[in-house]
Amino acid sequence: QVQLVESGGDLVHPGGSTRLSCAASGSIFSIRAMDWYRQAPGKQRELVARITSGGSTNYADSVKGRFTISRDNAKNLYLQMNSLKPDDTAVYYCHGEISTLRSKYSFHDYWGQGTQVTVSS
Repeated sequence: QVQLVESGGDLVHPGGSTRLSCAASGSIFSIRAMDWYRQAPGKQRELVARITSGGSTNYADSVKGRFTISRDNAKNLYLQMNSLKPDDTAVYYCHGEISTLRSKYSFHDYWGQGTQVTVSS
């Protein structure tokens, strides 16, 4: 089994910053890519940022230049969020394309439980 656990959600003033973390654990063999998604009330879940195993990144246009996705060797994923706007208010989800020790070459989607980020004055 694989677990993804997010942390770091907070109430932030417009223009402020916060950092989200996602800890991956369990019987992980390989991680092909990890992403941050978000879902605002009444809206569909959308991709915010993605990082591949090779370190390539891409971002939604709405967050380019303000958010930075990164990973460390301990299977942790981060999202540094700067210059926050009220439109960034959402539940943020960690997602991974991960293979396990039982099925080393078959990648599956895993999701965290989500963490709330609220941007408000």
